[in-house]
Formats: sequence, structure tokens, C-alpha cells
Amino acid sequence: MKGWTNYHSHTHYCDGKGTAEEYISRAVELGMISYGISSHAPTPFPWPWTMKKESMSDYFTEIQDCKAKYFGIIDVYSSLEVDFIPGVVSVNSDWIVDADLDYSIGSVHFVDSFADGTPWEIDGASKVFNDGLQSIFGGDAKAAVQRYFALTRQMIEEAPPTIVGHLDKIKMQNNNGLLFSENDRWYQKEIVETLEAVKEKGLMLEINTRGLYKKKTTTSYPSPWIFRYLKDMSIPIMMNSDSHHTQEMTGFFSETAERLISAGLTQVMVLLNNDWQEGRLTVDGIEV
Repeated sequence: MKGWTNYHSHTHYCDGKGTAEEYISRAVELGMISYGISSHAPTPFPWPWTMKKESMSDYFTEIQDCKAKYFGIIDVYSSLEVDFIPGVVSVNSDWIVDADLDYSIGSVHFVDSFADGTPWEIDGASKVFNDGLQSIFGGDAKAAVQRYFALTRQMIEEAPPTIVGHLDKIKMQNNNGLLFSENDRWYQKEIVETLEAVKEKGLMLEINTRGLYKKKTTTSYPSPWIFRYLKDMSIPIMMNSDSHHTQEMTGFFSETAERLISAGLTQVMVLLNNDWQEGRLTVDGIEV
């Protein structure tokens, strides 16, 4: 069996476009062998791109209907991308635990708060990012980035998800290296310490291609220089597109697969028959 998989995908229940049915039918057309829907989980505060709690039942019913309709054709899985905000929301929150997910994606999109209590979103508009950088961290990009990775490690330790989402996404705000260099020793130390936490907890890490096809970054999340650490630490990985539209489901997969293979990362994790297993990565799909 050979085909792509994708476990990071957003529907109209959050900031994605399209229904679960539209994603799965397109996945079948693309010859994909396994697909997971992972809309942004509800947060206790209203936010433009998260799912509303009252929509959760309909969301999971829609995915369950796809599981039944496409049984024997493609494996379909239900998930949520869950934000980690200490004391506010995580995969340990009651409404996440009660959802009985097939797997979870844990991500950090918010780093501390503005003076009025509004969470600071680090991967949104540049103006919001710059306002938070100045008002919360006094313009100190190093301190802000270190706080981002500290929160990621706290998530891994206190509320470990199945998959750690877009490890270094804060770099999307680092246009032309104006805020920091990925060659800086302090930055690489943050990456390595975070990977060590992933390894210690036995979690999986996604190679997320969204920054590439959206032209927000020139590299995947995480950057290719990090691949050697993933190999050396034997951290299990999978490729995800973080799709918000059916046109994005396999965005930059072949190119990213080529880079992973060049780094010696030839095995990726695949969820089949409700079991995570290794598949062999090629530039035109995964063999299982």
C-alpha cells in the first residue's frame, strides 16, 4: 500500500474551509491511505479561529459519518489541535478529555497576555505580534522566543499530546532574520532542549509544510537543520500539511519528503487500523 497521509487538517468548524466529507472525498481522489481531521479546539475565551464548544457534537458526528461511509476505502480519524495555555486550556481540559480523540495535536499559538488580559497570538498579523513583543517583552525578541519554547516544553511535560505541532512556528515572524538568527547558540539550545523533552515523553513530532505553501517561511516547521537532531534522537515524525482547504492537503509534500530522505529520515509514522506504525517515506508517497 502506498499513498500520502495527513493528520493536521481544519474544517469550517474553525478557520478551515469545507466539511470533513469534502476533505475525505478529496483524499480518496488523491489516493491517500489515512486522514485525520483536527480542527482548532474550543478555548474558554472567544477567538476568531477556534471551534465553539456547542459545535463539538456536530463536528464529531460529521467525522463519524465519514468513518462509516469510507470504511475499507480510507482510514479516517478524529482529532483536535489543542492550544496550551497554562491554567486555561490543554489536552487535559475536561471538554478535550471527554471528546475521546483518536489522537491529539498540541500547539502553542499564544504566549502570555497583554495588560488587559487578551492573549498574545504569535502567529497572526504582524501588527499584533509586534504590539505584543513591545508591550509584553519590551521589544526583546530573544526573551519572547525563549518564552515560546518554555511554554512548549511545559506543554510536553504537563499535558503531553500525541503529536507536537509546528515546533518552531514563531519563526514565521522573523522576516529576513530581523528578530534573531537560527544560527544563534541560544536559539539552537532552545530547539535541542525542546526536542529532548519530546524524546523523553515519547511523543511524535510533525513536519508541517504550511509555511512553505502559504509563503510565510522558506522552510518547513521545523527547519531542515533540525532534521539531523530528529534522526540522532530517533524522534518519530510524520508529515502534515496543516491544511485549511482541500487544495492544501498535500502541499509541498514531495519537496519536504526529499529533504527528509536526504537527512536520513526515511521512516514516518502512519495511523492505520487504529495503530501507529512506521511507513517508508518516498518522494511520491508512503509505503506501508
